[in-house]
Amino acid sequence: MQSQDVAPRPAPGSGSAADPVVDVEQAEAALVEHYPRLARIAYLVLPPGLGRGRRVLTAHALTQRALPRGRTATPVIPAQSAGREGDPGYAFVRLQVVRTALEAGLPLKRRAWPKRSQLPPLLPQVWGLRLFPRSGGADELALDQRLSAMSGPARAAWVLRGLEKLPDGDVRELLTAAGVADVDAALDEAAGTEDAYALLDSPEFDPCSLQARPTDLMRRRQHMKAALAAAAAVAVCGALFGMPGDGWGPDGAAAPPYAQNPATQAALNPALLLKVPAAAWESSARTDFSVWPARGGLTGDSALLRRALAVWARPGESVQVSATPGTPSGGPSGPPQLLYAGIVDNARVVLLYDGLRIVRYAEPRDGTKGAALDFARVDGADRAEAGAVVLGRADGNIRYLTAPWVTKAAERDLLKPSAGAMDLTLTGGATAPMAGPAQSGACTSWNVLQLTDASGTRLLTDLGELVPARLTTGRPGSVKDASGAGALRAWAPYACSLGAMRSSGVRSVNAWAYASQPLPDTGGAADWVCTRAETWQGGGERVLAQFHTPGSTYGAVAAKAENVPACGAKDPQVLAGVLWKSGTGSWYLLAAGSRGTSSISATGGVTGSARGNLLAVKAEQGGRAELKGTLEDGRAVSGLR
Repeated sequence: MQSQDVAPRPAPGSGSAADPVVDVEQAEAALVEHYPRLARIAYLVLPPGLGRGRRVLTAHALTQRALPRGRTATPVIPAQSAGREGDPGYAFVRLQVVRTALEAGLPLKRRAWPKRSQLPPLLPQVWGLRLFPRSGGADELALDQRLSAMSGPARAAWVLRGLEKLPDGDVRELLTAAGVADVDAALDEAAGTEDAYALLDSPEFDPCSLQARPTDLMRRRQHMKAALAAAAAVAVCGALFGMPGDGWGPDGAAAPPYAQNPATQAALNPALLLKVPAAAWESSARTDFSVWPARGGLTGDSALLRRALAVWARPGESVQVSATPGTPSGGPSGPPQLLYAGIVDNARVVLLYDGLRIVRYAEPRDGTKGAALDFARVDGADRAEAGAVVLGRADGNIRYLTAPWVTKAAERDLLKPSAGAMDLTLTGGATAPMAGPAQSGACTSWNVLQLTDASGTRLLTDLGELVPARLTTGRPGSVKDASGAGALRAWAPYACSLGAMRSSGVRSVNAWAYASQPLPDTGGAADWVCTRAETWQGGGERVLAQFHTPGSTYGAVAAKAENVPACGAKDPQVLAGVLWKSGTGSWYLLAAGSRGTSSISATGGVTGSARGNLLAVKAEQGGRAELKGTLEDGRAVSGLR
C-alpha cells in the first residue's frame, strides 16, 4: 500500500463563527439522498490494495459513519452555489467521507493506536457471502490499475475533479479541509487522466450494485462440523457427569460414539487398495481412469501407501492442500484405486482414484515434511479426457502419466503449427519431462502434450491442475480434437489466451471460427474466433470472443463472459464487437455474429445497423456501443462484453 501525505485531522469546532451550522437531521437527509454517490466516492478513494470485497464494506461503513454527533459547524467548503453543492449537509458528509477514506489508506504505525477507519469494518457484515461490484471491461480494468498506482490524495483529487466536477480551486480547499498536507502534489499527480472521467459512472466502481458469491464453502463446512462436534462432546460430557454410576444412556442399536466405522477403516488400509490388471482396458467396455493399471516402482511400499491414505483422510496443518473448483476434498468413502506409486524427480508420488476424483499425494524423498495433497474432479471422463495425469512439476517442466492405451507422446509448441512435434520417451507410461506453457511475461511459446493411440491424435494443455485440458476445434455440438494441420493453424493465434483459464477446473477448450469479416480501407479479412472453456463441475464456463487481423501473431480479446450458454452446444450463437483503426487512420466499430444472425445494430456512443451477420460503422477513438442482434428465427441476442 502506498504511503500518503495527510496532515492531522482538524480539531472539532475549529470552524469560524460564520461557518454554516449543520445538524444531524440535515446531514442525514443529505446522506440518504446522495448515498450511492457518497459510497462511490469512498470506494474510489480507498486503496485498491484492500481488495474489492473489503473496499465495498469499508466504503459503506465510512459513508454511514459520516453523520455528525450533534450540531456542528462545517469548515469552509467550496462550490456552495447551487444544486447538490448548495447543501451544507451534503458538503459536510462528503468532506467526512473523503477524510476517513484517506485515513483508511494510511499505513499502520508501530506502537500507535490505529484510527477506526484503518481497521476492517465491524459493520456492515454479510455472513457466508463475498460482495463485490460488477466487472467492467478492459477500460475499467486499466483505470483501476492507474488508480492503484496513485497516492490516496491524488485519487481523491481525481475523483473530485471527474465525479463531482469541482474546479481545482475548490478541490484544493476541500482536500486541505480533509487534512491533505501537500495538495499541489496531489493535483499534479492526478493530472493527465481526464480522458477516463466517463468511466467513473461504470458499475465497476459502484459499491451499491453488487454481485454475491459464497465464501470458502469447504472451510465453512469444516468449521461448522468442528463446532458441532465440540458442542456434542460438551453435551455428552455434561450428561455423563450428571448420570449416576458409570454407564451410557440407552441408544438402542446405535454404536457408541468412539466406535470406528468399518468402511472408513477399510479405506485407510493399503492392503485393500484396488489394483487393476495391466491388460484390463483391452477387454473393458469402459475407457476411463477406472481401467488404468497400477504403475510405478513403489506400488508395493505399504508404508508410503498408508501415509498417502492417512493424509487424504486427515491432512495435517503442514500439508499443502489444493482442489480444483467444485471438487470435494474429503476422505475416501471406501478403498480407492491405485494408479501410480513411484519416484518422480525428488519426490515420492502416489496417484489414487475413487470414481469421482484423482488424488495426488507427494512427499520429499528424504522425509514427510512439506507433503502436498491435490484433488481434481474427473467424473464422466471419456477416452480423450482420461489420457494423462500430471505426475510432477519441477523447474518449469512437467511429467505426465499417460493412459495405458497411449502408444506415443510428443511435445508441440501451439504457437508454431508448422514446427513439428518432439517425441517424448514413455517409461512405464510416464513421459520424459517436457516444458510447460508460459507462466508469466511475454507469451512466446505455448507447449502442449500430443498423445497418439489407436483412435487418433489429440492435444492436451496444462492449466495448472492435475488433469490437462483437451483442445478441440469446430462448431459447438460437433467439435473434433485439435489434430491435423488445419486445426493447429486455427489454434496458433489464440494459444496465449489459454492463460486466462488457469486453475478453474477446465475440462476442455474449443476454438470456433464463427465469422470472417472484410476490413474497411485496407483490404483483407479478419477472423472472429470464439474460445469456450468447459469445466468438470458443469459451471464457471469461460467464453472469449477474439479478433485476428491478417499478419498479426496473436488474436485480440474483444469480449469475454462467464457462466453463459453462448458459443456452447446449448446455444451456439455469439455476437461481439471491437474498435479497430484502419491503415488510413480511421476508426471503425466492427462486429460479427455467428451463422444465422440476420441483422446487427449498435447504439450508444456509436450507432449503426446492418443486415446479415457483419457490421462496420465509422466511430471515434474510445467510443462505446451496445450491440444487439436478431437471429433468423426472430430471437434477439446481445453482444458479449
